[in-house]
Amino acid sequence: MPEQATPTLSIWLDSWRNWLIAEKQYAANTCEAYLADFQAYADFLRLSGEAVDRPTRQRFRAYLAKLQADDKSRATIARHVASIRSFYRCADRQGWMVIDDFSWMKAPKQPRSLPKTISENQAAAMLSALGQLEKPSWQIARDRAVLLLLYGCGLRISEALSIQANDRPLKDWIRITGKGGKVREVPVLPLVTTAVEQAAELCPFQPQGDVPLFRSSRGGAYGARAVQRLVEELRLRAGLPTHTTPHALRHAFATHLLSAGGDLRAIQELLGHASLSTTQRYTYLDAGQLLDIHKQTHPRGNLK
Repeated sequence: MPEQATPTLSIWLDSWRNWLIAEKQYAANTCEAYLADFQAYADFLRLSGEAVDRPTRQRFRAYLAKLQADDKSRATIARHVASIRSFYRCADRQGWMVIDDFSWMKAPKQPRSLPKTISENQAAAMLSALGQLEKPSWQIARDRAVLLLLYGCGLRISEALSIQANDRPLKDWIRITGKGGKVREVPVLPLVTTAVEQAAELCPFQPQGDVPLFRSSRGGAYGARAVQRLVEELRLRAGLPTHTTPHALRHAFATHLLSAGGDLRAIQELLGHASLSTTQRYTYLDAGQLLDIHKQTHPRGNLK
């Protein structure tokens, strides 16, 4: 059993949580993950006879080695490092402790991961497969509207499902609140507007006011897990790749815009990415697609 935090550490952790919420505007789940990560690090230090307020490079590297020995993924280790750095950055600013330098708190380098996307034909096949489902017509219309919001507007599942009844009819632009409470304006294609309106008109529950527009079969709010199951079923019916997920539709939105000549900064704004480097991953993906096209179409492309 891990040791309990000391009273002083408990106070610091509570203050840090408030700082993450108020200053960094992190979501509740992110804050709890950060606190759990740092608590694990603090437990490791106590068991090693080290003080939390005197971090050392040696013990930090020993902790990373422990995470690797526990078969933690690179992404998980990187999150632990981000949590630890965040705590000490807050501690230094609040004056709980003086830390001259913690730049050595770095995560192992991660290989560049490319977004897994699907082609335009595959996206069309997924939408066509909706007609094969044995569902009431209003549910088919709802599912079509949700999928078009993901693919046509580049929304996350949570963002699409957060659209409220009083947001309709959708205008040319819709205001979306994304990760970290960041608000962005997203253009809405006429096809998407029509699909959302049809779904709203056919829905037997007719929600009103500031409640989620999309409803489940029993009238409650339509959930993200239900959308994930829907895409899984459509993937199997249409014979699509295993990486075909709701988020793959968002990736497809970005890569298809980029392939059509979309501006990288504009795509960053549409996706709600805080950093351009996140959006730049799509340029590598697009370059790979161009290379495949070149190899397939160039007269000497198949030569070794």
